[in-house]
Amino acid sequence: MSHTQTAVEKTKEQQQLLNLLAEMTIEEKVDQLMQLAVPFYEGAEDEGQITGPMDSLGITQRTVHNSGSVLGMAGAAETINVQRKHLENNRLGIPLLMMADIVHGFKTIFPVPLAIGCSWDLERAEQSAAIAAREASVSGVHVTYAPMVDLVRDPRWGRVMESTGEDPFLNSLFARAFVNGFQGSDLAGDYDRVAACVKHFAAYGAAEAGRDYNTVDLSERQLREFYLPAYKAALDAGCEMVMTSFNTVDGVPATGNEKLMRKLLREEWGFEGIVISDWGAVKELIAHGIAADEEEAALKAMRAGVDIEMMTACYAKHLAALISTGRLSESLLDDAVMRILTLKQKLGLFENPYRAADPQRESEIVFCDEHRAAAKELAIKSCVLLKNNGVLPMHNKQKIAVIGPFARNSDLLGPWSWTGSRDAVEQLADSIGCKLADAASLLVAEGCGIESAATEEQWQAAEAAAAAADVIVLALGEHSDMSGEAGCRANIQLPAAQLELVRRLKELNKPLAVVLFNGRPLDLHGIYDEADAILEAWFPGSEGGPAIADLLFGDASPSGRLTMSFPYSVGQIPVYYNAYNTGRPQGAPDAQVRYVSQYLDIPNEPLLPFGFGLSYTSFIYGEPELSSQVLRENGSIRLTVTVSNTGTVAGEETVQLYVRDLSGEVVRPVKELKDFRKLLLQPGESREVSFTLTEPQLRYYHADLRHASDAGEFIAYIGPNSAVNQALPFRLTSVNG
Repeated sequence: MSHTQTAVEKTKEQQQLLNLLAEMTIEEKVDQLMQLAVPFYEGAEDEGQITGPMDSLGITQRTVHNSGSVLGMAGAAETINVQRKHLENNRLGIPLLMMADIVHGFKTIFPVPLAIGCSWDLERAEQSAAIAAREASVSGVHVTYAPMVDLVRDPRWGRVMESTGEDPFLNSLFARAFVNGFQGSDLAGDYDRVAACVKHFAAYGAAEAGRDYNTVDLSERQLREFYLPAYKAALDAGCEMVMTSFNTVDGVPATGNEKLMRKLLREEWGFEGIVISDWGAVKELIAHGIAADEEEAALKAMRAGVDIEMMTACYAKHLAALISTGRLSESLLDDAVMRILTLKQKLGLFENPYRAADPQRESEIVFCDEHRAAAKELAIKSCVLLKNNGVLPMHNKQKIAVIGPFARNSDLLGPWSWTGSRDAVEQLADSIGCKLADAASLLVAEGCGIESAATEEQWQAAEAAAAAADVIVLALGEHSDMSGEAGCRANIQLPAAQLELVRRLKELNKPLAVVLFNGRPLDLHGIYDEADAILEAWFPGSEGGPAIADLLFGDASPSGRLTMSFPYSVGQIPVYYNAYNTGRPQGAPDAQVRYVSQYLDIPNEPLLPFGFGLSYTSFIYGEPELSSQVLRENGSIRLTVTVSNTGTVAGEETVQLYVRDLSGEVVRPVKELKDFRKLLLQPGESREVSFTLTEPQLRYYHADLRHASDAGEFIAYIGPNSAVNQALPFRLTSVNG
């Protein structure tokens, strides 16, 4: 269905689906709700992407022939072949939906989403999703399991790399951008797009102890205030699907949570698209303890509103019997099937079951130069300069020693990059070498392994390279399996072998610049004080090497800003900027006195706050001004500040607006991001930046879950990060009822 169809045409197509539904047997309806991985299908040549346990499902060949969707398949020839075989065996000719995790790129891999968030660049984020959709679609994919919009405050959780950070406002903006990029404005007519599936609904990022699949326990007010906004933004942008989370919500696993899925998602928010479980989550209702067996798991998941069961067979085995015995209404099954058929129709699969899959176009489009250039540019924007004592940028006549386990390592793509190619990744040492005037000025040594201590031979090579160099570039980090799903870690320092390498190289008294490759904020003890410069590169994607080299040599200026706080110590976690104050706030950061809310051995504050990032130039903020100190209902106030580039090179600054509500019905965060502006300033250039505040931006969820604002005193802050403390007081004098 295109957006330009008439109501009559839409009604006709809807009737066609109803006619098809009427032809289906109960078993055929149930089988449409089954999603299986690639190995189950005729014509598949490999196992695709496996992201969960491959238990024996005990399903019949009939279920495979009638199943509604495939998980983890890509490649034009393969998807065409599997679809053709499927249609030969399917009585009613109902095509398969091909779904896959295309999270931060297909073959052209962009930085991980946490890094993309640090770009604060919504246009480039949308472009990255559009390019991923284009490559995935021509390769036969119809639906991507993205974006992941879970708000995260605990870097021990491996999946922080899939999120854009700890702020609900910023996450919502990125959620909308990603959905727009994946789906475009005409999903039916634009074959370069794929349907998006927002995940994980809901609050998966709040898993206790930062441990995957673990319990979540939040008040409904917290859920609505912090965790739900990004999902809602994705759905408001037209996202076609929702994936349930593995965790509990108010004591009930999301996959069997009728209040969450039926009441909130369907009834309150009006979502009419498909709800899909995560891998195996329906059967996991048994392990959670809310279902005694597979039959009860099927009953509770269907009642909750889960339309597609991924990689367990509770529906296939039990729904028909539950309906025949009257324990489950067939209308719930019909509703689920219609939602699935509707998406297939919207994607045009009944007319063209292969959609955009085309081996010839695939060879021309996938990983093309245009896409790689976009990936490099976003990698540049995503890196965050955490420290610089004048070592960076380097120049091309220096002798540079590139040392560390990532000096010659192609593991730059990060988790959820299964279709990417490490073989196509340019290693950091080679990228740096391309910048040097003399190839002999590049010295390379591994130094140690990612987790294995240096051998004497490795250390001697590293010491010799460092001794001959003007500058040491120390390439450190996590391998990709150390983060991502099931990549949770209690110790978020770099492995001891790498910290020892830093210590020993520091003793040589050479300028030391560290480049970090990782999927989470780290505890930087053993690095932060020792290094002269630190560039946080995250997992930067296919073009990460050249992008980092551009930054190290000043051909590009760092402009990334953190969207997750870096903890001073793991003992602070969760540590985030928009926290609540207490009745006994800490006071001065160095005040080591009892009976206030503080640690006796470490600061309360993170090492590096939300919004932080350095540049190769310097910016000065003038005195911010308010157009009025009174904000009235249906009115607005204007906040302005002049920002000046006082350095010698051009630079991009992200000017951030925060607000604090001094007196709410419930406690309010000490700061909340309300807006930001990115501006590029030439050396010596000044520019006025303005923001507009209105009453709706001051609303929050009250104790009775009413979303409203309160009259009273507020403070606005404008600055380069969340630690800004230059206050602009104003008063809200009247509010909407």
